Amino acid sequence: MSRRIFVTALALAIVAAPLAAETQQAARTYRIGILTPVAVPQNPGPEFVALRQGLRELGYVEGQNLILEYRAADGAPERYPRLVADFERLKVDVIVALSTPAALAAKEGTSTIPIVMLYVSDPVGMGLVSSLARPGGNVTGLSFAAADTYAKTLDLLKEVSPRISSVAALINPTNQAHVYLRRDNPVIRDTTRVLGLRLERIGVRTGADLESAF
Repeated sequence: MSRRIFVTALALAIVAAPLAAETQQAARTYRIGILTPVAVPQNPGPEFVALRQGLRELGYVEGQNLILEYRAADGAPERYPRLVADFERLKVDVIVALSTPAALAAKEGTSTIPIVMLYVSDPVGMGLVSSLARPGGNVTGLSFAAADTYAKTLDLLKEVSPRISSVAALINPTNQAHVYLRRDNPVIRDTTRVLGLRLERIGVRTGADLESAF
């Protein structure tokens, strides 16, 4: 099992744990709302396979006592609040938010439904949790990036190719997760200065922007 699948499965196990505690109660159907940036493909990735497998091992099976509700922003972050409101209307038991914007919208939209975040950068700095050790509130999960991570990436690039002097970074200005690549970030600024690199930030909001960006 790859590290990515293992870590994802570990995070999604958090989703199942509160439900497992209620297995002795009367039979009922549970709903999990899955909030994603783009629509889930017909053949979902390992994170969704891990989710279903973990829940199945705890006795929760789609079509029997479990319903997975998928909602996608389809590249339009402004849709998230409406999607979260839809989850509240459906009275989902848990929200799984994939991406920083999705997690922020879920936290803003509800303080009562438990939220599991995935693929989120710096949840403390973003205000999603109080601290990594004691998140508090209704949000928990995993994060994968922060300013130090981006800085280390630049350091590795320089180590692999010492002669490089310019690095391009594709940034979505509307995505809060990219805040660490702003020009005023001291960690990135100091790292590029020490390494002698020029960081070119190129805005990409949609897939249609990629061709011109490259």
